[in-house]
Amino acid sequence: MKASVRFRPNGRHLALVGPTASGKSSLALAFACSRDDIEIVTVDSMQVYRGMDIGTAKPSVVQQAEVVHHLLDVCDPDDDYTVARFQRECLAVLADIEARGKRALLVGGTGLYLQAVTDDLEIPARFPEVREQLETESETAVLFTQLEQLDPIAASRMEATNRRRVVRALEVTLGSGRPFSSFGPGLEEYPESPFPIIGLAMERDLLDERISQRYEQQMIEGFLGEVEALLARPAGLGRTARQALGYTELLDHIEHGLPLDAALEAAVQRTRRFARRQQRWFGRDPRITWLATDGNVSENLVAELARGLVD
Repeated sequence: MKASVRFRPNGRHLALVGPTASGKSSLALAFACSRDDIEIVTVDSMQVYRGMDIGTAKPSVVQQAEVVHHLLDVCDPDDDYTVARFQRECLAVLADIEARGKRALLVGGTGLYLQAVTDDLEIPARFPEVREQLETESETAVLFTQLEQLDPIAASRMEATNRRRVVRALEVTLGSGRPFSSFGPGLEEYPESPFPIIGLAMERDLLDERISQRYEQQMIEGFLGEVEALLARPAGLGRTARQALGYTELLDHIEHGLPLDAALEAAVQRTRRFARRQQRWFGRDPRITWLATDGNVSENLVAELARGLVD
């Protein structure tokens, strides 16, 4: 059934989307700093975790002091944060922002999280008994094959190795008796949204290079040490946090002895594939107004964002 949320946004907010490493955060910060009515709402499934800072490219403490940011560091990395929780918490944040006469700039690349809010998605229920049975199968490939047979649309939207998402899709499909992909408006239907949506478009070669450069910089900043510290926590990392880009590969290095160079190369390649999926996801949405970018913040891009706001 529909999420029991009475509040609906008033349409004076704005969303900024695009693939990872396309410069969304930098542009959002520059735009928010140019005004006195903007607060940033992060739409990122991994920046919600405390302590996962370097690898998720989370805004720094200094940046967060410049502009109010919401939905960062809202749970511990052993929690399994869900899209349903994000939907509830994001709508509560938007209600608070509106009550104070401010506007929200939703920024991120987690398309499903954004749609949960902009399109009031129907979030499927949990079926713990079904999940428990699915978890007895140790081979994710076997589960993915089952999902391809039962719900090929859902299977096409995820990596075959992403066990968390594969199990969740099967859990819903088997537990509810309807395909996981049938929940919400789906990819072929884009209802009127209360948010103007701006997308950043970047040439593939440049995006690939920026992804590589970002990992190089993150390693200099101490990404490996961050993962080691997270792993040393009494509760460790939960299954969702372990799926984060870069973290999975560095965990393979720490826990299973994968050479560091190989781990980083695997992270780069998986992140590039993820960026392609983001481009496809957002590229299907006809409501998005696209802006070409080379990753640098310009006055023109800031002005284009300002034109997206509806008074």
